[in-house]
This record gives sequence, structure tokens and C-alpha cells, in this order.
Amino acid sequence: MTVIIRMRNVSWMRGTRTILHGVNWEVKEGEQWAILGLNGSGKTSLLNIVTGYQYPTRGEVEVLGYRFGQASLPELRRHIGFVSSSLLDQFHDTLQTETVEDVILSGKFATIGLYDAVTDDDWARAESFIESFRLEAIKGKRYATLSQGEKRKTLIARALMTNPKLLILDEPTVGLDLLAREEMLSLIEQIAARPCHVLYVTHYIEEIVESITHVLLLQDGRIAAAGRKEEVLTDEQLSEAFRLHIRVHWEGGRPWVSVRR
Repeated sequence: MTVIIRMRNVSWMRGTRTILHGVNWEVKEGEQWAILGLNGSGKTSLLNIVTGYQYPTRGEVEVLGYRFGQASLPELRRHIGFVSSSLLDQFHDTLQTETVEDVILSGKFATIGLYDAVTDDDWARAESFIESFRLEAIKGKRYATLSQGEKRKTLIARALMTNPKLLILDEPTVGLDLLAREEMLSLIEQIAARPCHVLYVTHYIEEIVESITHVLLLQDGRIAAAGRKEEVLTDEQLSEAFRLHIRVHWEGGRPWVSVRR
């Protein structure tokens, strides 16, 4: 079976502080993963290594067949779609003035802002996302005028323009109301049905939809548990990682939690 991500004994330090400790993790073909953990557990550092923006202090990393130290990391990034709040913050001013279509099309060129010639095929692909993501009503509108849910859908469509092999969604439901959140989760189900591997980062366990098959649970820069979601999302393991007395129950194919006082 093809390995999508492989980390062996990976550690990462910031100055004298160790952020990730001896991470051993594999994502295999056909698996869709959620990543859970408290703030400071190492989620962002792990993602930065997967995308090649941080190099491990120790250990071996291979992503989509690109072995760190032997392959071009910029070339690797062409095969990864990445949607996060940091993208919004970094390019806030440029995004505000772009139309929905231009934001989506810019994903073809990995730019924020559209500066290259666009082909008829590019337009057709963008139109297909606008239709499947139900964005027809906001065509031609500036990004700044969109709701939070519409903005997230637009950015996900942008990330999919290059047909990435790996799509990283870093807390895509932050700031969404209940309806917009459930619409976003339905969209995640659609994406997971494509030939694309998803890493879904969230603080909310109930967002782990049916199509997510596996969970990586981080605690203090270490892997607390990793594997099929039914095996990881237990009362005991979640209570330990989140430092609360947690009870898990399953409904509609999704895990839901309550906190025991």
C-alpha cells in the first residue's frame, strides 16, 4: 500500500525548546485523518513539517514520495492544498479586493491575486467548483463582501484547483455558525470522496465526519494515540489528552463528547 506521509523519530526544536518529540506516524493510501490536540500540543509544527516549511531537527520525513533532504520541497508543495486562518491573515488586504472567481483561479498558480493568463479549461474547472460548492449566488462578488462560510468555501475551491494529492484543512470551521459549519462538514465529505487525502485539524471532536477514517491525537508534542478513529476516540485517551473527564458516544457516524463534572 502506498504511503502518503511517513515520519520516523521526528523531533523539532525552537531554540532550546523541543516542540515535537520522537514522532512516528504513517498515513497510507485511502486513509483520511483528523488531527486533534490542545493548543500547544504541536499540531501547527507538524503541519509545517508536512508542507516542507519547517525541517525536522531530527528524524526522517517522506511526503507523497518526496524524501526530505533528497527532493525539492517547492515541488512537493505543488501537490499539497492548504487552507488555514494564517493564509487569511497573511494576505488579508489582497484577498479583499479579488472576486470569487479570481480567488479560485489563483489557486492554479499558487498565488494570492491573479497575475497570469487563464485558459478556457481553467475557467471550466473554476466553474465546476462554484457549482459543486453552491457558490453561484456570489459569482462576481468581492471576497470582502462574503460571509465567513462563503470565504472558507472559496478558499477550499482555490486549494483544489491544482488537483492536489493532499489537502490540509486547518480549523476551517472557526467562526462559523451552526448551519455554516454543517454545510462545511458536508463539503468535507464530498472532498474525501475525491482521489485526495485529507488532513483535517480541529478542536471539535464532533466534526470528525464519517469519511474521516483515522485520528492522530497529540499531547505535549508527542503522539498520544494514532489509528482508526474508533480505537483512538475513547473516554480514557481523550480524557488524558484534553485533561478533562470526557465521555464519548457515537451518533450518525460521528463521535460526540460530554464533559463529566
